[in-house]
Amino acid sequence: MSEDFIVSLLAAAITMGTPLLYAALGEVICERSGVINLGVEGMMLIGACTGFIAGNSFGSPWAGVAAAVVAGALLALIHAFLTVTLRANQVVSGLAVTLFGTGLSGYLGQDYVGQPAAAVFGKIAVPLLSDIPIIGSILFKQDALVYISYFLVPLAAWYFYKTRSGLFLRAMGENPAAVDAAGINVFGLRYLYIVVGGALAGVAGAYLSLAYAPSWLENMTAGRGWIAVALVIFALWDPWRAMAGSYLFGGIDALGFNLQVLGVPVSGFILNMLPYIFTVLVLVLVLKRRGGRSASPQALGLSYDREER
Repeated sequence: MSEDFIVSLLAAAITMGTPLLYAALGEVICERSGVINLGVEGMMLIGACTGFIAGNSFGSPWAGVAAAVVAGALLALIHAFLTVTLRANQVVSGLAVTLFGTGLSGYLGQDYVGQPAAAVFGKIAVPLLSDIPIIGSILFKQDALVYISYFLVPLAAWYFYKTRSGLFLRAMGENPAAVDAAGINVFGLRYLYIVVGGALAGVAGAYLSLAYAPSWLENMTAGRGWIAVALVIFALWDPWRAMAGSYLFGGIDALGFNLQVLGVPVSGFILNMLPYIFTVLVLVLVLKRRGGRSASPQALGLSYDREER
């Protein structure tokens, strides 16, 4: 393989991994608080749809991102109400949100199918840094949302491990009763983190329709929301690992695309399956390495009832 091919592949891995990173980071935050959100796919779709519509309507990709944030957060708010207030089964609620988001995005975007985006996030070469051999072309010739993700991951890691609020976030996922006993509003904070997770999933969707493939197509996430959920297990609920995993999965996706461009005699269907096959293999290997245990937060998926404390 030539150096140009490798550089192109790694740069594409960053691009293709970015929507996974936003969605996975939001899911890490949500699950650290003790709530499973299987509605990520639906939130990404509604984010992609509303982001595209708003971007075209206002002529600004940032307007699209803002709309996607609001749409993802509102869908997450439904999930929060069902799981935190009504203490509904978190898996069932998440699946319902995904189905609702899928249907709603299809309905709202039916008049925009196949249209190109009028406002997109273009590549921006960072002065000086983009001139660094190899690294510059890979990391610093990307779009604005990629650069924001570079800062978002260390910010999340700092919040998780270096702040008092982050300590309470991690504790909620392990023992919400202890956090409640310390005078912290578990219900309010779970609402907050679920909504933040949904907002990030919305941004992930907007990235697809405004940067990665600037257009709107029904179900354009193509299962990336489910990969993001699986990535959380691979990342062991850590932001840095989520970043590495997202770029790894993005690289697998990019590899399939580049092999098709090079005319490698492999079925396109097989190449398109690579990210999903790799997802299953990684989960099997991670669980096998940990003896069948996923090291998930102990209270993950369990509704908290103050009366049972």
